[in-house]
Amino acid sequence: MADLLQIFSQMLKFDYELVRPLDRVWGTPDANGSWSGLIGMLQREEVEFALGPFGVSPQRDAVCDFSEAVNTDSLNLIMVRPTLESDMSGFVKPFSVEVWLLILLTMICTGTAMICMVWAEDRIFNSRTEDFLSKASMWVIKALTQEGSEWMPMGDGGRLLVTTWLLASLVFMSSYSGILTAMLTVPRVTIPIDSLADLVAQDDLPWRLETGSMMFQYFKEATDDVRKKVFDDLSGTFPDCWQAREAIAGGEYAAVCDKTTIKKAMSWDFSTTGRCHLYIAREPVYSNVFVAMAFRSSSSYLPRVNRVVQLMKESGILPKWVDEQTSNTSQCLLPPSSDVTNSIEALNMEDLAGPFLILVAGLIVSSIIFLFESAPCWSRSGNSEQP
Repeated sequence: MADLLQIFSQMLKFDYELVRPLDRVWGTPDANGSWSGLIGMLQREEVEFALGPFGVSPQRDAVCDFSEAVNTDSLNLIMVRPTLESDMSGFVKPFSVEVWLLILLTMICTGTAMICMVWAEDRIFNSRTEDFLSKASMWVIKALTQEGSEWMPMGDGGRLLVTTWLLASLVFMSSYSGILTAMLTVPRVTIPIDSLADLVAQDDLPWRLETGSMMFQYFKEATDDVRKKVFDDLSGTFPDCWQAREAIAGGEYAAVCDKTTIKKAMSWDFSTTGRCHLYIAREPVYSNVFVAMAFRSSSSYLPRVNRVVQLMKESGILPKWVDEQTSNTSQCLLPPSSDVTNSIEALNMEDLAGPFLILVAGLIVSSIIFLFESAPCWSRSGNSEQP
């Protein structure tokens, strides 16, 4: 925009003085219809025009005139770039919650059917199976976890049920072990926030809006649940997206910014650190925003400025300037999964902690059950030693 101002000054033959609003914001209206920031200065005719560039909106268009669009942009969520992280609960993620619940329900149904079948066959064939309740229940669990069992039901009905459950368990556990191996050894980056709905549904990363911006007013006036929650649960504001780039890259908060500034911040980040610390959510917040300069109403400069802007766009100079400012962004625009250099990662302690915690919990429960089962034996042994 500074280069564009120089072109205007040379072609339209005027001198200029740069003036900043006292509140240093773009401009939003109050309850009386008075605007703050740069738009307020135009409304009060304190300046001839404001460089911006501004996102054109109906509210702003009512108090000032806008030039020919300098660019077309979008507003996107920007946040710290997701990275590969160890997950203690990764061993349960090969199946969804619904699948795990269905497997549990199937185990309960199969165990119940096995108990009923053994009981019925004992009645029919006049036989007796000792502790068939615990044997049938444990057999269902052992079959699912691919463990051997010495006990088998004697009747054909029970054995048919055994065969069916063995085949189902084979499918379950073969699928589970294969998917688990792939998930643990081939790294995947989880992207928790890729839209506004994702943003308001989580509590880990706060978010902020640019002070006095078009998006601040947009969310303030929103009526749908998601956008209203974006404004209601704000953790604060920041002066502008460029100044906030380091705080966003450090994971302090997420923000809604124009894509051009985001790409400029990405270019700066990669040029200075050699890495990408910023991520643009895939779902835009606001698409196809016309970006233009703002003039006070009925400004005599506006028609002439529009002709110059049109010439600059047709000649390709404006897109060239933008590309020069955002040149080093190609790597950072790739998905975070591309940051993983090796196809196979060694497992660490956190990856293995989940299964071992389940093992420890099982051993503790088994020990408690064993102690309770052994308690009557101790009591009888102690009584026999008394005179």
